[in-house]
Amino acid sequence: MAAFTKRKSKLHLQLTNSSHASAHGGQVLVDALCRRFNLWQRVHNQPALEVRKRTGAGFSPVAIVAQLLFSFTSGGASLADAERLGADRVLMNLLGLEKGADQTTLGEWLRAQDPQSVRALHRLNGEFVDWAKEQAKPGRWLHGAEVEMFFDDTEVEVDGHQFEAARINYEGNRALSWQTLWYGPWLLDGILDGAGDVSEHLPVLLQEHQHRWQERASYFYADSGSSAGKFINRIEQAGFSRWSISYNKWTDKLDRLAAELSETQWSPLPPPGQAQEQYTWVKHQPGECQQVQKFATVRWKQDGDLMWRYAYRACQPGDKDTPQGVFERHRLKGAKEQGFSEVLSTLDLHHPPCKNLLANQAFYAIGMLAYNVLVTLKLLDLPDDAQSWRIGTIIRHLLTVPVTVSMHARYEVARICIPAGWLRWWRLFVDHWVPKRKPGRPVAEAVDTG
Repeated sequence: MAAFTKRKSKLHLQLTNSSHASAHGGQVLVDALCRRFNLWQRVHNQPALEVRKRTGAGFSPVAIVAQLLFSFTSGGASLADAERLGADRVLMNLLGLEKGADQTTLGEWLRAQDPQSVRALHRLNGEFVDWAKEQAKPGRWLHGAEVEMFFDDTEVEVDGHQFEAARINYEGNRALSWQTLWYGPWLLDGILDGAGDVSEHLPVLLQEHQHRWQERASYFYADSGSSAGKFINRIEQAGFSRWSISYNKWTDKLDRLAAELSETQWSPLPPPGQAQEQYTWVKHQPGECQQVQKFATVRWKQDGDLMWRYAYRACQPGDKDTPQGVFERHRLKGAKEQGFSEVLSTLDLHHPPCKNLLANQAFYAIGMLAYNVLVTLKLLDLPDDAQSWRIGTIIRHLLTVPVTVSMHARYEVARICIPAGWLRWWRLFVDHWVPKRKPGRPVAEAVDTG
């Protein structure tokens, strides 16, 4: 018989209720990070989020936002998931919440939001990103001392005809548009509505956040949806040090200009065994562009081709950049697209919970904040060998850990079951960031103040 194989367990099973245990003990890490930013007090200080007529009853905005945020960071993807999390009395006690709201109450709070309260949530998210970038080591979020900016749009498909602002997209499906602006690894801002142009909100997002990259070197990426002349003009005015945009929509003129170049204007062919590509610059002023643009250009032939194939990147290069260097740098846009995909899949933001547009905008604003909290936890506190973790890994390995509560003579103790190899890290984090209960009767406070 093999030394190691699958056998029947020798353990006896004993079932018990969950009144003294939870599977989400790692949420104390999320709570501690939020208190370092003083998030709960900042939410409390936003009067626009208060929708109750009698503030002495019901759930405060802090309680609602906290429950939704903890639901996102524990892998929850819907209001029903947030309700189930709120029914976890051990977790609620661990996080300083007396109880959780049901999904009806959560939905009513979301539907009661207005444009002012949604803007307040977006401001909180921007303030959190500003705080996080100052706390994080530059080497963990800058690329070659530059902050990378990225704009992208995704279609959020919805079922049914009642979703406000949804429209039929190019694939014939009913959808909302979510256009986002990224600052390094953080989701800085996003606008969810029925925009018909995939870059419709690019100008307003650049205008609102332009001050955030003015004082440092920056690089901006965008795909071909932002290659129209009116968008290139706005990107030029945004103050980026360098930028590059995929350009594949209006290439007839560029193809003619590239074909007219002499052989000496192209880079030499690389040695056999490498991609047989040649690079050069092409200058052209597309319609609506205010000035002549520089295009990094590559040409190649596949087996059997008689004519050259071309590809282009509209760009603002640095003084020492080469056309090949622009293409190589622009390929890093793929990592940004993967980050956006991670938001949509891990937090399941492909599925808006409400038919009301403002309710969905508030939900997505809290989702952005939850994503940034997870990213910041990794950048600020996790060791170097965990910097490649995706947020799904953080949730599964670090946040979804058992915690049990036991009674002592005068107090309760929560015991968190730590993954193998992480006990020392946890002890250091808790000693440094989790406040200790002081002797005597706890002081009553309106909201957790960190």
